[in-house]
Amino acid sequence: MASSDAAVLPSFTPSAELAASLDDYADDIAGWINNLLDTKETPESSPNVTKSSLDLTGLDKQVQHLATRLDVAAQDTSSQLEQAIDDISRTIPRLTYDLQFMRESALSLQDALQSIEKSRRSPSATEDLDTLDTKQVLERLHYLDTVKAAMEKTYSVLREAEAWSTLDSEITTLLLTQSYASAASRLSEASRSLALFSNTPEYESRRALMISLQNQLEAALSSALVAAINKRDVAACKGYYDIFSDIQREVEFRNYYFTSRRKGLVELWSNARLIDCEGEGDSTTTDSTTELRTFAALLKGFLGDFKTLLEEERSYTVSIFPDPQQTLSSFIQSTIDALNPSLPQRLSSMSEHYGPIALPHLIQAFKSAEEFAVATDKILESAGYSALFSVGTTSDEKPQTPGKPVSRRTSKRMSLSRRLGPTRSGSISGPQGLGGPIGGMGAWEQALFEPFIDFQAEYGALEKRHLEESLKKFMDRSAPNKPLSGDTGGDNARLLRERSAAIFDMAEETLERCMVFTHGYGALGLIHAFDHAFSSLLDASKSQVLMAKYLNIDTSDGQKPAQTYQELDYSAEDWDAFQQSLHILEACRAMRDRLRVVDGKIKTTFLQFAGMIQLSRMDPSGLFLPGTTKGEVQLLTQSTLNSAELSSFLDGLIRDSQQGVSTLASSVNSANPLSGSALTPGSDGAVPSPAGGPMPDSPFLLKGSQTAITTFTKSTQAYLQNIILSPLHGQLATYAGLSWTSQQRPKQRAAGATYDLQIPTFSLSPTPTIQRVAEGLLNLPRMFELHADDDALGFSIETLPFVDTESLRRLLSGTTESDEPEVSPKPQRRRLSSASSGSQPKPRINIPPPPTLVLTPEMVSSTWLSSLTLSLLSYLTSTVLPSIRTLSQDGAAQLSSDLGYLSNIVRAMNVEWDELERWKELSEMSDEEGGKKLKELAVSGDEVDAPLRLIAKMRGWRSD
Repeated sequence: MASSDAAVLPSFTPSAELAASLDDYADDIAGWINNLLDTKETPESSPNVTKSSLDLTGLDKQVQHLATRLDVAAQDTSSQLEQAIDDISRTIPRLTYDLQFMRESALSLQDALQSIEKSRRSPSATEDLDTLDTKQVLERLHYLDTVKAAMEKTYSVLREAEAWSTLDSEITTLLLTQSYASAASRLSEASRSLALFSNTPEYESRRALMISLQNQLEAALSSALVAAINKRDVAACKGYYDIFSDIQREVEFRNYYFTSRRKGLVELWSNARLIDCEGEGDSTTTDSTTELRTFAALLKGFLGDFKTLLEEERSYTVSIFPDPQQTLSSFIQSTIDALNPSLPQRLSSMSEHYGPIALPHLIQAFKSAEEFAVATDKILESAGYSALFSVGTTSDEKPQTPGKPVSRRTSKRMSLSRRLGPTRSGSISGPQGLGGPIGGMGAWEQALFEPFIDFQAEYGALEKRHLEESLKKFMDRSAPNKPLSGDTGGDNARLLRERSAAIFDMAEETLERCMVFTHGYGALGLIHAFDHAFSSLLDASKSQVLMAKYLNIDTSDGQKPAQTYQELDYSAEDWDAFQQSLHILEACRAMRDRLRVVDGKIKTTFLQFAGMIQLSRMDPSGLFLPGTTKGEVQLLTQSTLNSAELSSFLDGLIRDSQQGVSTLASSVNSANPLSGSALTPGSDGAVPSPAGGPMPDSPFLLKGSQTAITTFTKSTQAYLQNIILSPLHGQLATYAGLSWTSQQRPKQRAAGATYDLQIPTFSLSPTPTIQRVAEGLLNLPRMFELHADDDALGFSIETLPFVDTESLRRLLSGTTESDEPEVSPKPQRRRLSSASSGSQPKPRINIPPPPTLVLTPEMVSSTWLSSLTLSLLSYLTSTVLPSIRTLSQDGAAQLSSDLGYLSNIVRAMNVEWDELERWKELSEMSDEEGGKKLKELAVSGDEVDAPLRLIAKMRGWRSD
């Protein structure tokens, strides 16, 4: 250690010197600091002063001063270090260039020196040899190295050739001594050296020899392997698998294993006698002692035994195979492919056997397959985790041998994927090697569910046929023994209620079948099938429930018109039919309410499905449908069921649902009795509660069924109107054939008068027929006084003939377009049977607005009376009046009088019919005025309307 005098530094020592002083003390840091602090101790003039007398305050100041100096020194050192690093970084890239430059300079110097040396020496052979000695030595060494490398390669090839020359005899000897593992190892070595002979004439012959020897080894092991598999000798099977792996025959080993293990299942399938598969229940083709059963029962039992076998194989495959999950997947797929008859063949045969009612049997078989798939999925997942844990334990206890990878080598002679074909070349379910739980669609799922996908794609047609057959059987059981007539009372309505209840029960069963068989992808097929079945039911029930006598206006029975109104009283049959029609209208309302409930249930179910589909668009691999596997879901998404039409339908459901939630308050507050449902009187006119069902304003999913109910309701309302108007129809039936149409009053001449003067006549009285019809219209309110409180009359009042929904809505809300509330029916609402053509006038019903937003009994009666009056006037102007053949001038006057009288009557009932006024106006024209009118229209080119054309034909008007 240096002396203390050398270590003492003044307070102004630079940072570099301060840092350099540390080198003198090596690891004695404390001594270095003490020497720095002793720099200015006691003055030399006071030698007797000891260190204990040092002022502590001064010592503290020295420590602080020293710390500051050390910080500065550290910063200086850091700056110098960074500067050095930067200098080195800039210098290193030039180092290579400098070295290259030095090398080239050295070579140039060497050449220069050699030239100088040659010039100094005298030229002689000995001196040249000495000059070239170094170069020749180097060239000789390079040549010898090349020869050595070539000889080593030649030696290796000769060794391999010698080994191949004795390979056949060696393998034969090893097989005779049953040294199968050694033979496999020898073949593995030879297989690796086979690549050395590529592009040589010997390659094909040696490759054929290799395959032949591998086949001999496989044949020698086959019987022992099968015996070990049947005995469940895991150790022996594991050893045989290693041997097959050495000769790249893992696939063949699996074939032996799978064939032995599935033998019982395949025999169970092949020997089954089925009563619902054509040609398989014959005792000549199968064992007569085998029990007869259905295909669904066979499939359920077969898959149950298959699941038990898989649970057993799970423990064995983990011990034998390095990839038990993939092995089990391949085992399932190969077993399904080995079935004879195949699964698709038996499914098709069963479907043909049951015909229209095949759908429930297909669903039963599909549920069995689905339950098996879910259970198998769990078994494969367990096998994957078991393999992961077992390999982890093995790797801890025994390190993996270098050069022998865990993953198996793929057989180049025959691969499983090649045998499966291009349609099943996808990855097997489960992780690759030793991954996590299975994911994606495996070949076994495709083999299991692909036979069902064709039937799932045809779900709509299958459901339609099933519903038709079910309805046919039900209607045959419920059909009356004889046609229903008016004396059956409520039997007709009861029959309609029973049939509608049956079809709605079928709707709930249909929804369950759709979700089980297609998991929601068959939504459109369900809707179309049920709408078709419901419409067919109402069409078929129409002829049985509604009497043909009142369905159409028919006066061909020769009924004689009554002479007085007292004879217009309805018969007992008419009253029975009237009561029956009210019951039928009530049944229609019950059908409408039940349809709304069923429609809401279907909409709720499909909304849940639509939500899952919407989420899957963000993550297609994350689509999960309960009760099934990802492979089946993938097949469904790739099928024709997943169409653009279905996507639009589901998007519309979600959009309508979101709009319905946002407009809930406004929908309830508006209290619109015509939105989403038919209008009913009293409390039924309020908006129903949305709880437990769809929003009132939301559209029906079952639009076809809703339309069928509306159409049937319209037919029932027309049926009821025909009953009410039947006496008046009978009066008008003979009106066109009476004598007044062609009567001519004689001209009167004044007695003794020189000139023939026309004596004016007074207005004519209406004919008795028109008087009785008018009296009948005026007495119609008496009927509605007794039935005004009947809710059936108020049901679907907007579908009555000549009633406009928009005008009725304005009437309910208390707002009108003019001072008087009007209901202006649309022309297309008319139920006319006229043979005439041309535009029809718009009738108008003047109804005073009600004080509330619901239909009152008075409004129901008023609307029905107006609709009845318009229906009768339509019948008069479109059927009765056009049937008049000829019309004299006096007959025209009588017709004008009748129509004027009838017009006054209907105006008193707040009803207007423009066509009636048109007929009245034309009948008042003289022959000259009529001819002039035709000429004007002919000149202007305007179209002649139907009433004018008919009147002109009756009166013989001509335009020329």
